Amino acid sequence: MKLSWQLVQLNLKETFSIAYGNYSFREALIISLYQNNFSGYGECTAIDYYQINLADFVQKLELIQTQIENQKIIHPTEFYVFLLKLELPSFLRSALDCAYWDLFGKLENKSFLELNLIEIKNLPESSITISVAPIEEQIKKIKTSSWNKFKVKCNGFNQNEILSLLELDYQIALDSNGSFKKEDCSWLENQEIVSNFLYLEQPMQKSSDNYHSLHADLNANWMADEDCQDETSLEKLKPHYKSINIKLVKCGGLTPALQMITKAKSLDYKIMIGCMTESTIGISAGAVLAPLCDFTDLDGANLVANEIANGTKIVNGKIQLSEKPGLGININ
Repeated sequence: MKLSWQLVQLNLKETFSIAYGNYSFREALIISLYQNNFSGYGECTAIDYYQINLADFVQKLELIQTQIENQKIIHPTEFYVFLLKLELPSFLRSALDCAYWDLFGKLENKSFLELNLIEIKNLPESSITISVAPIEEQIKKIKTSSWNKFKVKCNGFNQNEILSLLELDYQIALDSNGSFKKEDCSWLENQEIVSNFLYLEQPMQKSSDNYHSLHADLNANWMADEDCQDETSLEKLKPHYKSINIKLVKCGGLTPALQMITKAKSLDYKIMIGCMTESTIGISAGAVLAPLCDFTDLDGANLVANEIANGTKIVNGKIQLSEKPGLGININ
């Protein structure tokens, strides 16, 4: 194999506002693995609240390039065992794992779904993110959108605004990015009407002290994001969260995500495949897991103004899975 990479700036169509800050672009690291005239692609983006520095990743790639290029083509699950030995951050490990799945599928002339015997019985529609703004602006965006599902970002708890969202006849989820307090969550989970939200994602800052105050058997469909990094956290979160948000960069790629889905289903979680703000490369990787999930939040590439790749598309929330080998990704 040959390994290469590039740093690109993904410019956003409009400023993206969440509880962690405001963003007009994202820096992305694009990984390419090349063999026999085929290239596989993976991606990770710089996320400041995860302390992701892509310059550090580039230095790491320079150190391990020879080790990766000396690897023979083996099954992706075996390649992942090799990746684990390199002790990489999960974001970088995910980009390499996804690039390898893409390459392996292209070499075998089989899609990821074929390689993993995944049947498309259900493709849940993706939500579109409504970033932090005055509630009037958020409601206007919802009412004028061609999408059917919405994930509304909020920065702090406002009971009146939450009730105004619940009055709408739309499929809405709430994501506070950890900006709620325990008393806010207590109020929410004790209101029957709150069950009308699709889910309420990561209500408080990541901490066992915080999530222990949540009750999965009450009205709120609490969904763990930052609290759920990999499959090792699933059992301890079960009394508190009904749902989990799996992001490839959090858990380390497609290989561990498949394992995580299997365990989550055994524990009767509802599962969402989510994303960061990323290009079609990252979205195409996440989308292959959509048939195994209850929710999808794969709007990342729809927020980007300068798309750099072709692959799976999310059109008004509907997932149009690429049928090409691997993850179906091509660079523009």
